[in-house]
Amino acid sequence: MKKKSVNYLMQALTILLTVSSLLAGCAGVQSSEATVSEEAVVETQEVNTAADTSNVEQVEKTEIPKYIFLFIGDGMSYPQIQSASYYLGATGSDGGVDVKELSFMDFPVVGSAQTFDKTSFCPDSASTATSISTGNKTYSGTINMDTTMTEKFETISEKLKKQLGYKIGILSTVNLNHATPAAFYAHQESRNSYYDIGLEMISSNFDYFAGGGLKKVTGEEENQEDLYQLAQEAGYTVVKTQQEVNGVTSADSKVIIIDEKLADSDSMAYEMDTDDTQLQLSDYVKKGIEHLDNDTGFFMMIEGGKIDWACHANDAAASIHDTIALDESVKAAIEFYEKHPDDTLIIVTGDHETGGLSIGYAGTNYDTYLTNLENQKISFAKFDTDYVEGYVENKTSFEDVLKEVKANFGLMTAEDSDAATNSNLVLTEYEYELLKTAYDRTLETGATDQEEMSQEEYVLYGTYEPLSVTITHILNNKSGISFTSYSHTGIPVPVFALGNGQNQFEGYYDNTDIFNALKTLTGVK
Repeated sequence: MKKKSVNYLMQALTILLTVSSLLAGCAGVQSSEATVSEEAVVETQEVNTAADTSNVEQVEKTEIPKYIFLFIGDGMSYPQIQSASYYLGATGSDGGVDVKELSFMDFPVVGSAQTFDKTSFCPDSASTATSISTGNKTYSGTINMDTTMTEKFETISEKLKKQLGYKIGILSTVNLNHATPAAFYAHQESRNSYYDIGLEMISSNFDYFAGGGLKKVTGEEENQEDLYQLAQEAGYTVVKTQQEVNGVTSADSKVIIIDEKLADSDSMAYEMDTDDTQLQLSDYVKKGIEHLDNDTGFFMMIEGGKIDWACHANDAAASIHDTIALDESVKAAIEFYEKHPDDTLIIVTGDHETGGLSIGYAGTNYDTYLTNLENQKISFAKFDTDYVEGYVENKTSFEDVLKEVKANFGLMTAEDSDAATNSNLVLTEYEYELLKTAYDRTLETGATDQEEMSQEEYVLYGTYEPLSVTITHILNNKSGISFTSYSHTGIPVPVFALGNGQNQFEGYYDNTDIFNALKTLTGVK
């Protein structure tokens, strides 16, 4: 990760003169000539040293990016990126195989980062975000503290604000006091200390927060002072409607924007569940640029958090659409970069991979049918709230359920198909029985904890609604997509870089080196 500046021409000249001097000595050349050669060597070495020093000074002047964008696709690694690219290619072509690259896939520098932590080779978001933000490894579930829980790590965002006066923005499609955003301003033994994390968010004095709502706003026992009220008392403008977002300007010194149309667990809705009237992550990035832009500099961390949530639930279509949404937000940063190419650095990476996503499935052999995923109209989460809750309450017949499965996911029985039906979407007898068994379990027990399930049940359903996860499993597999886990995996993540300092991110390295590179580039202590 460290760059080396070497003046090869001067080194070669030094070696040549040294060899000439030695040869002259061997041939009996007078001592005065030898002395001249030695002086030439010394002079050349001085020139070489001066050239190296000049080069270092040039690096210090030109490779301190004033505007830094760090995009983190939570749970996003090579499979999530490639499946989104392939999906766009498949659905945008007239047939055959095609690829449509996401914007950051065309960045000039690409590296790979290992993600393990002090607990596991399959780490969690708190520890991996800690590695990225502070350059330190810790236990899964811990935010910016060492394994003894006695030392707090200062984050790159804190350093940039304190030492360089940069403005700081933190954005996420999930809760703003969730693990990844918290790892840029909080220091807690447990990522679940949401109220305390919220207090640290307020005391961070960062300039711009936007995305999902805060968790545990009044504490675990719901008896503590409201975090939003505390934020206002600390000088933050708290915005909760889209109309108010339009009124936010740089005159508002500190802002917290909570998406107006929150969905599951008070997060922003999955991209595929939104409509044209809703603000997207890219809109909050644009508003962040408008709010943070200044001559000194800014640092903005943007998390696509629901890529992770979708992959936990093995919902390939939701993962793909949220990956595309993250790409749209990267495009907003690229537009800014094009206006400030000498001062801007954009990094796109993931904290870890989620779900063990694979492009390929035993039942489809070498084939994929990614256009099948166009038939999925809503995420598993929205299907749960809009449909499954009603099924459980009303004990809806399985025949009626299948009608709505067809409308929302395209899957159907042979009886419901016709000559125009894509035969790949017709349920086989095996798939029909899987779906029927899953629906019976949804009515009987619904989603349960792993400890309350048999091994077979957990492999089939995880901790999700049996009906919903079985639907996405079947559609995934018919499309040539499969998952191996409901948790995180240990495969490396890509690191894409564009702009001032991009070459610091080449190679194969540890995720802590992302912090190390930012520290080197900016010169913070």
